[in-house]
Amino acid sequence: MFLVDHRLAGLWLPAGGHVEPREDPLTTARREAMEELGVDYPVTGPAFITVTPTTGPDPHTDVSLWYVLTGDRSLPITLDSRKFAGGRWWTPAEIAAAGPSGFEPHIGRFLAKMR
Repeated sequence: MFLVDHRLAGLWLPAGGHVEPREDPLTTARREAMEELGVDYPVTGPAFITVTPTTGPDPHTDVSLWYVLTGDRSLPITLDSRKFAGGRWWTPAEIAAAGPSGFEPHIGRFLAKMR
C-alpha cells in the first residue's frame, strides 16, 4: 500500500481529497490520484467507507470513500510536496510493526478488509 506522509495531519495516510460540487466520487479519486501522486491508474471502489467526527474550530463529520488504484509499482510517483513530506510503499506487516499512532486511524480495518 502506498501511503503519504501528510504534512498537516502529521500521519501516514492514503492520498485523497474532497469531492467538488456535482463531481462523481470515482472521478474525484482519479483526479486526486493525478494531482497528488501524478498517476493515472485504474480506480475501483469504493472498497471501504469511514465516518469520523472531527474536532477543532469547525467540528463536523467526515465521510470518506476509500478507492483502490491498480497500477505498476515500478512506475514513478510524483508527490505534491506542498502537502506531503514524503511517500512510500508499506506492507501490512510494516504498518503493524510501526504501531497505529502514526497512521490514519482506520488503516488497520482497511487492511483487514482487503485480505
